[in-house]
This record gives sequence, structure tokens and C-alpha cells, in this order.
Amino acid sequence: MTTIEFAVLLAVGLVVLALQVLALLRARAGAGAGPGEAGLAERIERVEREVRMQLQATAQASRQDMAQLLAQAQAASAQQLEAMRRQIDNQGQSGREEQAQSLKRFGESMNLALIRLTESNAQRMLEVRATLEEKIRDLQADNGARLEEMRKTVDEKLHATLESRLSASFQQVSERLERVHQGLGEMQQLALGVGDLKRVLTNVKTRGTWGEVQLEMLLEQVLTPEQYARNVETIAGSGARVEFALRLPGHVEGGPPVWMPIDAKFPKEQYERLLEAADRADADGVAAAGRELERAVRGEAKTIADKYLAPPHTTDFAILFLPTEGLYAEVMRRPGLADELQRVNRVSIAGPSTLSALLNSLQMGFRTLALEKRSSEVWQVLGAVKTEFAKFGDVLSATKLTLERAAKNIESAETRSRQMARKLKSVEALPSEAAQLLLGPDQDVNESEVA
Repeated sequence: MTTIEFAVLLAVGLVVLALQVLALLRARAGAGAGPGEAGLAERIERVEREVRMQLQATAQASRQDMAQLLAQAQAASAQQLEAMRRQIDNQGQSGREEQAQSLKRFGESMNLALIRLTESNAQRMLEVRATLEEKIRDLQADNGARLEEMRKTVDEKLHATLESRLSASFQQVSERLERVHQGLGEMQQLALGVGDLKRVLTNVKTRGTWGEVQLEMLLEQVLTPEQYARNVETIAGSGARVEFALRLPGHVEGGPPVWMPIDAKFPKEQYERLLEAADRADADGVAAAGRELERAVRGEAKTIADKYLAPPHTTDFAILFLPTEGLYAEVMRRPGLADELQRVNRVSIAGPSTLSALLNSLQMGFRTLALEKRSSEVWQVLGAVKTEFAKFGDVLSATKLTLERAAKNIESAETRSRQMARKLKSVEALPSEAAQLLLGPDQDVNESEVA
């Protein structure tokens, strides 16, 4: 506790004591208010006023003393702080110098330690390098010996394997060469056939024969021999015979048939000139070749109409068969040509596909007519078919059950296969050569290749 604080506390205590005395005296004066006591009260008031004045003076003096003491304390504090600052500066300067000296000594010691450690590490690295070189030389020698042994073993196995494989390969090669020789013979025969076909296509007469052969093949595939005829004289006494004619039912049952003439034509030269002009992108050549093709087709249609159509012995139209789809498409692409031939010459153009469709339609008509004539037999056959169909349903149900069991067995096998695949997922697959050496050659594959 400072002197100022002690003086302030002492003054406050005196003031409190004086106030307590005054309060006590007033209390006594109020309790017994006599004539002699009135003067006492006045004296007390005077004393109180004096005490107050003294207290005010004391307080003022105390404030002045406190101000002086505070000023002195501030001055002393400033002096002490200045002294402390100087002392701290001195101590900091000395500490920095000592720290610099310590760091310098530490750096020198660390440099020495690093130099010693570097030298020690270099020495140890030399020792380790020498040891490693010795170990590597020993390992190289050991590996060389083992590799030599492995090379000898592999050479022996390769020699045996190569001999067996080469003998098998030579056998397969000889067999395949024999097959190639046979194939070459077949190719020579095919080349001869192609040459014959070329001669057929370049000769007008043989080219027409080729169209007739193709037409005959289509007729044989769709119709029965009783439903068409070859080289038919549709106009009695004319001597003109059409290549093929379909035998249609006549107007009177059991009477003569009505013939539908079908003639094959192949204007190859005009069509080839058209294709060559199209390949050259020659618009004029395409137009000229197209006109020539139209003239040739119109001439053939007119010949067919004049020579082979004679209703009611024949139908009121004939069919001009073009043996290639490309030629048929080119003729049908000509604007109004097909309509003109049907309208003027009563001739319909047909290619291989359209003629097949037409023949199938006629075949269905023939079958419908035959069904109408033999309806009673058809009903008997249908009754037998119904009986057999019931048996077929039973057989089909049994087959369905068998197939379902087989499907379940296959699904079970697939599930097991997937399970085995998952189990073998972590197993590394061997190359095909190593697998064949380990498991042996696939006899089935070799036998199939030899066969």
C-alpha cells in the first residue's frame, strides 16, 4: 500500500468517525430537549460546521497532496520505465550477440559433423558397392549356369516338339496340297464352264437356248409336267411353235385346253451397250442405247403377239420372259413401255422373280380347281389329318416336356459354368502353346482338319 492510499483511507476514517459522533450527539439532544441542552446543540452545530470546514480543508489539502504524489509517482514511473527500457535494450543487445556467437559455434560444429558424416557415408558406399559388385558377379555366374541348363532343356524339348509338329504339318500340307490340286482341277473345269457360258452368251442362238433353259427350270420348280408343255403350236396349221405354254382348263370340261404362251428373249447387245454408256457417264449414249433396247423389246413383243396369240385357243395375252433381273428392271424402268406392250401387243413383261410369283399364283389356282373337283376326297383326307393331328398334339406335348427338361439342364450347366468361371477368375490363363504342351494336342481338331 502506497503513502497516498494510506492518507486517503485515514482521512475517510476520520470523516466517518466525526459524522458518527455528530449523529450520536443529535440523537441525545433530540431525546432530552432542556433549556441547558439548547446551548449544547448550538455548540454542537458550531463544532459540526468547524469540523466540516476542517474536513473540506483537509480534503482539499489531501487532493493537492494526492496530485503531487501522483505527479511524483508518474515521474518516478517514467524514470523506472526508462531505466527498464535501457536495461532491456542492453540485455537484448547482449542476448543477440550471445545468440550470434552460439549460432556461429553451432554452424561450425554442424559443418564439421557433416564433413565427418559425408566422409563416413562415402566410405560405407564404397564398401557397399564392392559388396554389391561381388554379389552381382556371383549372381550373374549362377544365372548363366542356370540359363545354360534351361537352354539345353528347352532346345531338347523344342527339337522333339518341332520334329513332331513338322512331321504333322508336312502331312497336313501334303494333304492340303492334294486338295488344292483337286480344287485347281475343279477350277479348270469351272473355267471351261465359264468359257462355255461366255460362248453361249455371245451367240444369239445359244443365248436364246440359255433363256429357254432358265425358263424351263422355273417351270419345273413351280408347276407339274401336266400343267405346261414345250414347243406348242398355239395356232393350228401356222407352224409357229412357242417355247413354252401353260395348259389352262378349257371352257368345256374334258375339252381342249387353253394355252398361255411364254417366250424367252434376251436382247444382250443393246443391254450391254446401255450398261457401258452408263459406266462412262455418257448421257447421249445411255439415251441412244435405251432407245435401241426399247425397239428390240417392242419387236419381240410384236413377234410374240403375231405368231402365238389366237383366242379362244389361247389366252388373250402372252408373257415375254427376260432371263435376268437387271434387264427386267431396265425394261420396266422405261416410262410407259410395259403399258404400251400390254395395250398394243397384249404382251406382259416378266423377270425371274415376277414369273415365279405368277406361276405360284397359277399353281394356287390349279390347286383350288383340283380341290373343287375332289372335295369329297379332301374331306376324307382332312378327317384323317384331324385324327393324326390329335396324336401329333400328344407327341408335341411330350416333345415340349423333353425340351423344357433339356433347357433346364442347359441352364443348370450354364450356371455351373459361370460359377466355375468366377472361381477361375483369379487364375492366370496359360498361352495356347503352353496349354497344348501341358494337356496334349486336341485330337478332335486335328482329325477335323485332316478330314
